[in-house]
Amino acid sequence: MSSAVASRNVIRRLINAAQHTACPCHGCRTGGAHNPIHALQQMRKYATPVESLPVEKEYAFEVAAANLRFGEGVTREVGMDFKNMNARKVAVFTDPNIAKLPPAKMAIASLEAQPDLNFVVYDRVVAEPTEASWRDAIAWARKEDCSHFLAVGGGSVMDTAKAANLFSVYKDADLFDFINAPVGKGLPIKEKLRPLIAVPTTAGTGSETTGTAILDITSMAFKTGIANRAMKPILGIVDTLNTRTCSRELHISAGLDVLFHSLESYTAIPYNERTPRPSNPILRPAYQGSNPVADIFSMWALRTTVKHLPMIAKDPSNHESLSQMMLAASFAGIGFGNAGVHLCHGISYPISGLNKKGPQFKYPGYNVDHPIIPHGVTVALPAPAVFQFTAPSSPDRHREALAIFRETTPTDPSITAIPDNAIGAHLYEAIARFLDGLGVPRGLKAVGYSKADIPALVDGTIPQRRVLDLAPGIGDVAGEDGREHLTRIIENSMEY
Repeated sequence: MSSAVASRNVIRRLINAAQHTACPCHGCRTGGAHNPIHALQQMRKYATPVESLPVEKEYAFEVAAANLRFGEGVTREVGMDFKNMNARKVAVFTDPNIAKLPPAKMAIASLEAQPDLNFVVYDRVVAEPTEASWRDAIAWARKEDCSHFLAVGGGSVMDTAKAANLFSVYKDADLFDFINAPVGKGLPIKEKLRPLIAVPTTAGTGSETTGTAILDITSMAFKTGIANRAMKPILGIVDTLNTRTCSRELHISAGLDVLFHSLESYTAIPYNERTPRPSNPILRPAYQGSNPVADIFSMWALRTTVKHLPMIAKDPSNHESLSQMMLAASFAGIGFGNAGVHLCHGISYPISGLNKKGPQFKYPGYNVDHPIIPHGVTVALPAPAVFQFTAPSSPDRHREALAIFRETTPTDPSITAIPDNAIGAHLYEAIARFLDGLGVPRGLKAVGYSKADIPALVDGTIPQRRVLDLAPGIGDVAGEDGREHLTRIIENSMEY
């Protein structure tokens, strides 16, 4: 069978990717021979500065995840769960749209069915939460003084409920006391939080399994958050009925989040390469670097998403694929919740934040009254260039990912024949083709950004140390903060 002829655009993308793949320092694209000493000196310039050398590397990793209950219609059990826990008063978090839909109605009916189970509802959660929306939710939760929490919704709802829970316990704390450093103080959480049950209504964030909560700091024009194992739900109720009311666009965006949770966590620096080693176990971050346990969950989620997300894009009523994506979201949550994500997410935060005052792009299919580029799409926009950059750090892992996108195995001769220094170019193209098939905008220009915005996007990425410190070629190299690499990656993300 003859191969399909490559289009001019595909050829251009491969040439562009190949020019930037062979050497992670990007310092050998001139006509001269590669100078390994120069390359080493260049690489040392990028990433988190270290105060003194040598610094002890990490030697351990921890595994933490919420208990999961998976099945069709299991939302109906949530009332019994709270009754079994002798809940005094339940704070129910949702958003104005979900409040009108079957998942929230089923959860409320379950609570109402239990005698003497008091609950109150907060339905003002906004898509892509902001500092202001979190403060509103926190003030409400402190006033209501609930013993237990229930989140019914997507990542925005679950993350808002986590924050409200945290600051209900820490009544006198300021929001920035726990927000990740260097944006906030990043204080450890030492008090026991109240039980939270999370019921996801999208197959995306995996927030039902993690201690991570993300918000948009509008005054700084980027996203950040809080990441601490203490915030993870005690139970995630993964009900396969709950995504059936989502739009096609929401399915795709949420699924892209699963895709890159998986791929970023699998390609993050290894846990035992992370520095510095924590002086106390309580200081060990939730995002630890790739590790054997996270790898298993991340790779299963990656394979499942590559198989089933295109099926949902073609037929959003494909119940089997919807069910598989719900499971993949939770598996990816366990993977990245213990390993972490890196550059796609780090760059996505200013893409989202700057959009509100910059391009003001409003993504089709989202029922909101403000500019929005959905989180999964912001993560996908820089992805081809990101993995072109990270491929030299671990060619074998990137080769495995390439095989998955090509629907084959790493031992396939078409995969093994690719030299290590060309894996990035091929993975760039494979990811770009996959995104094309889902109708994702073809780079940052397609959502309104221009080259003039690159410095601001880089400036908004630099503070994301929680994720940049896990980025191969940045987080594992002593020196500067990665600005030059980030500039190059974002330049290569403008269009593809």
